[in-house]
Amino acid sequence: MGLLCFLLDLRNIPPPLLRLLKQCLLHLANLYAAIPSPTADLPDRLALCYVHPASSSSSSSSSSPQLKVVYRPGEKFSLRDFHHAVNNLPLDAFRPNQHGSLHAGDVSLTNLFSNRAIYCWAADDISKKVIALCMSAQNTEALRRSLMDAAEQCITVEFVMLETEAAFLYDGIPENSNGFIDRICDLENCVVRRYCPEMQVLHGLVKRWLEELKDDKEEALQAVFVFRGPLISSVSRISCSIYASANHIIDGFPSCQICRCHGHPIDPVNTNNAKWSCPITARQLTASDVIDSAVKIGEKTVLFLPASEGSSNPPRASNSISFVVIERTKLASLNEGLIMGTPHVVIPSSNDVELTLNDESSDQNTQLFYGLCEALFKLDEGLVCSSECNTETMKIGTLQCYYLLQPSEKGPMLLRRLAGSEEILPLPDMSRPCYSTVTTEVKNSIETSLSKIALKDYNPLQHERGFHSRLNCLVKDSLQFG
Repeated sequence: MGLLCFLLDLRNIPPPLLRLLKQCLLHLANLYAAIPSPTADLPDRLALCYVHPASSSSSSSSSSPQLKVVYRPGEKFSLRDFHHAVNNLPLDAFRPNQHGSLHAGDVSLTNLFSNRAIYCWAADDISKKVIALCMSAQNTEALRRSLMDAAEQCITVEFVMLETEAAFLYDGIPENSNGFIDRICDLENCVVRRYCPEMQVLHGLVKRWLEELKDDKEEALQAVFVFRGPLISSVSRISCSIYASANHIIDGFPSCQICRCHGHPIDPVNTNNAKWSCPITARQLTASDVIDSAVKIGEKTVLFLPASEGSSNPPRASNSISFVVIERTKLASLNEGLIMGTPHVVIPSSNDVELTLNDESSDQNTQLFYGLCEALFKLDEGLVCSSECNTETMKIGTLQCYYLLQPSEKGPMLLRRLAGSEEILPLPDMSRPCYSTVTTEVKNSIETSLSKIALKDYNPLQHERGFHSRLNCLVKDSLQFG
């Protein structure tokens, strides 16, 4: 867990890129507001500030730019205030003609690292990181001193250099950036990262920042795959790390009642005959002490609305659920890590929900089903569908869910839920080390070992988990006590 302070150098960020960054910051705040929190309130772990060029009315051309802190962490996170701060970032601060000539970024960081700002945010046991978003970096001795002072306070700094694709791929590291990197490469609390400002790249950054904010960040599970025979020589096991690739998010934003005294949702279980009690103090509340027009964002965040229209609790799904086919996809190219939840077997229905099918129409429906299944199986393709129903909760939400309709060779199809963009978790570094070349000896040995393992179609009836045998033994032991 940690506190992230975003520092945007608006002088070096053109308006189109700034709009993308603003969208990323809003997405980060939204995801953070919806995560579970073990405390009564969601801790405030975000800060936002920016560097603005000197006022045009200034008489001196060398006037120092201004550092403005527009969101300071409070006792609990305010999604509304953070949105307000992000949406009001000025778009007129870009100075393309002065690119690289301004040298006051170090002054801004010096001000940020003073006791008036980041040092007093959050508790001492909370790690703090400054994420400086800019198109270039200044190579000054004053900046280095500021970074060294931050290191003494256990504050890390990550410089995110966003560069055009052409510059990133062909031009190499610019000379001024290269000098800056050389100047700080020996500082353990600093890192410089270069990215192309593409949406997919920025989306990945948002997910990594979210992981740093979480209290319940899970460490990778360690696993060992044990083979009955050796893979090579006497080695019969492979050690691995296991990571989750997706995480369920909420399906909508239910309406709720809030106590005015603390701003916490009132448990509907405790609401009886228009009598309310404060969830914090248990004090009895009157109608004037209760706000009806609010919605819950996750478990700990609420938004007050001017009226309660448009917000409601997700209803249960009816017997008929609509799935809208939106595209085809190659099954061989599908990332299995995106499949979530319990799969559902799909077979042709003999009865339509709205109309009773006669024998002829029922037969046609069955032919269409199996014809579609055979065609998709022949193409090795599936159908991506969307629906407002989440088959895990069987509730109709305000957010879309995506599904894969997967064919089989001889019969039913399988409906499997797919992760949306908000549910994907950042994957670990998957780059293969250059030294991990598989030799011919290892390849031949593994192929020989695999050939000794039985090759069968999986039949669950032949793979008992031991439920009945174990439970029968427990009952037998229990009967001995009379």
